[in-house]
Amino acid sequence: MRKLKNNELERLNVEEFKEATKTPLIIILDNIRSLNNIGSVFRTADAFLIEKIYLCGITAKPPHKDINKTALGATDSVAWEYVENTEELIATLHEEGVVTVAIEQAENATMLNDFNIEKEKRYAVIFGNEVKGVHQKVVSMVSNVVEIPQFGTKHSLNISVSAGVVVWDLFAKLKL
Repeated sequence: MRKLKNNELERLNVEEFKEATKTPLIIILDNIRSLNNIGSVFRTADAFLIEKIYLCGITAKPPHKDINKTALGATDSVAWEYVENTEELIATLHEEGVVTVAIEQAENATMLNDFNIEKEKRYAVIFGNEVKGVHQKVVSMVSNVVEIPQFGTKHSLNISVSAGVVVWDLFAKLKL
């Protein structure tokens, strides 16, 4: 078995990406502090043709060298928008018929592996601050709260890892 070279991967260029049919999935970053985490989420969004990223609250915006370092150009391909108030964004998305899902540890949360997708709907997943998580006001507003099952000693995963796990799971459920 031989590793493929980058030019053998047949990836889309930026213009092809922008024209491609997107996965009906939106990512909302709620007060993310780490610029590297933001960049990593952009890269994950690019990998799975995510519709859009919303950057909210204190979440930094491109262009920024520390976001670019981990995004590797994904800030040019993935549609994004800054919205200061996450609660107002959630209300707007609800009006548009988007199913909102906070990724959080909460009472009566649905485990990710048990979360069922309706393929004809659009979804927005909200990832919260590295220390405080998704704001309680946002958790109280969303359609669903989903938790990533964990079995070790730590209480949480890094935001960029959480985004990768959740986006892959929902992508697979939407596409299969």
